[in-house]
Amino acid sequence: MAAFDISDWKDLFVASAGASAALAGLVFVAVSINIDRILKSAGLPERALQTVLLLLSVVLTSIIGLIPGQSRIALGAELLGEALLLGAIIEMLLIRSLPPRSAPRSWRLIRQVVVAAGTVPLIIGGASILAHGGGGLYWTVSGMIFAIAGAVANAWVLMVEILR
Repeated sequence: MAAFDISDWKDLFVASAGASAALAGLVFVAVSINIDRILKSAGLPERALQTVLLLLSVVLTSIIGLIPGQSRIALGAELLGEALLLGAIIEMLLIRSLPPRSAPRSWRLIRQVVVAAGTVPLIIGGASILAHGGGGLYWTVSGMIFAIAGAVANAWVLMVEILR
């Protein structure tokens, strides 16, 4: 079954590892260019780290998916552990970087949805692989896609919006 057979996903993991690593490098460049502004703005240093960690979660998920010869149980446990650890750190950074309650509620909600979309499916994917039920790697890939999309949105803020 494709949702649980890692061999069917190798090419996708190779591509996503390279793409997300390249994007993480670009985020480092964006942060270094705007470092003074980022450090002066409340919540932006945390948002910058959150962005890098979203991309790192995709890199690590992809690397875990490329480990040869591992069992489904090992794969599920590794993916779940990585997703829980990075998801918790990313959530902590989100809480520390949310706009003040006086800001429009939509700003807070959008940020929370972006982080949840990029972390929760990775957790569900790892658990689903362990349970050998549910969506398996389809959850994992959806989390990877949303993590990249969320990181790109955050990178836009760190590169462009900060200059407005």
